[in-house]
Amino acid sequence: MSETRTGIVSRKTKETEVNVTLDLDGSGVSWISTGQPFFDHMLQLFSKHSSFNLELTARGDLAVDGHHTVEDAGMCLGKALGRALGEKQGINRFGYAVVPMDDALVMAVVDLSGRSYLAFDAQMTSPRLGDFDTELIEEFLRAFVTNGQFNLHIRQLAGKNTHHIIEATFKAMALAMKQATAITGEGIPSTKGVL
Repeated sequence: MSETRTGIVSRKTKETEVNVTLDLDGSGVSWISTGQPFFDHMLQLFSKHSSFNLELTARGDLAVDGHHTVEDAGMCLGKALGRALGEKQGINRFGYAVVPMDDALVMAVVDLSGRSYLAFDAQMTSPRLGDFDTELIEEFLRAFVTNGQFNLHIRQLAGKNTHHIIEATFKAMALAMKQATAITGEGIPSTKGVL
């Protein structure tokens, strides 16, 4: 394990410019600016409840729509997570949480396995929240999982309010990730000897 578990990623394309600094051993301090206020709020929740310090800025072609910005933010956050975890020495590896948000109840389960897989079972009954396209939540999660190379299951157990469902999703994922990244032992938590 490195002395500091921090991942830094910068990515610039013709569509977006994203910069991420992720500290797994932080206190939940965040600085988020993506041009999408609802998405910013969800990333702030993720930082707070995971206790990860997160600085994420993104400038993108929002005049087209939010897709490139949100997806590229997920890509960069996933890469930053991978860099922060390093060889994954001593991590718990697995984490899970079930979080209520009023009518909504969402379960998140994480395995920092080195294999990317997203199972997303949540119903977004409202296509938009303000200017935010709610189907982009799944796109963000898929990019996060693919680039972070981990397994994430999200399952909505109850709820109809889309805002509540998404908020419960980010909080549950944060708590599961906090548990999975925690240092609880020594060595690699796998019979293979590598993750």
